[in-house]
Amino acid sequence: MNHIPEHANGHTNLNLKSDNITAPQLPLCAVEPEMSTQPINGYLCIAPDVKVGSNVKFSKFVNLYGCEVGDDTKIGAFVEIQKNARVGKRCKISSHTFICEGVTIEDEVFVGHNVTFVNDTFPRATTGAGSLQTEADWKVETTLVKRGASIGSGATILANVVIGEFALIGAGAVVTKNVPAYAIVAGNPGRVVRYADDESVKHLG
Repeated sequence: MNHIPEHANGHTNLNLKSDNITAPQLPLCAVEPEMSTQPINGYLCIAPDVKVGSNVKFSKFVNLYGCEVGDDTKIGAFVEIQKNARVGKRCKISSHTFICEGVTIEDEVFVGHNVTFVNDTFPRATTGAGSLQTEADWKVETTLVKRGASIGSGATILANVVIGEFALIGAGAVVTKNVPAYAIVAGNPGRVVRYADDESVKHLG
């Protein structure tokens, strides 16, 4: 088994040197050994088809398959990223977040704890005939989060929406429609309450 170096901050640093590198050296469930600075065993469930950029940091207990993660991004504990999802460069994905198939997150995006993305507007467990649905029975609906946006903890992002550049989604908001750039959204359903001053986000540009 290929052991992955563990850092004192609890993140695993892959230290890959180029973008879009497939990481076959990571077993589907790599069990990390006990470390003097981390007395708890950690688990990384990262499929061989995951494309990982350089200097990506993974916390313990993540589940990734068929997705892409860009350079210098941090993935928190208990995060799942499904196939055909993309997370850009220099993003922070906080713990317990679910990023489903069809979600694209551009560079420099912050995603808080326990954020949920949705890719099916009218989900059903079974077909009209009563059998469990398969991938052939529904179509993935997409979501785009543009550069520099921030999504607060506990937010739910429904399908078929675009969150604009440097927009801010408040904690617990339910986003049901497109969010303009620099908009601040709160509530259920999410509504624009005001717009951020360009000066307040200049340092992010």
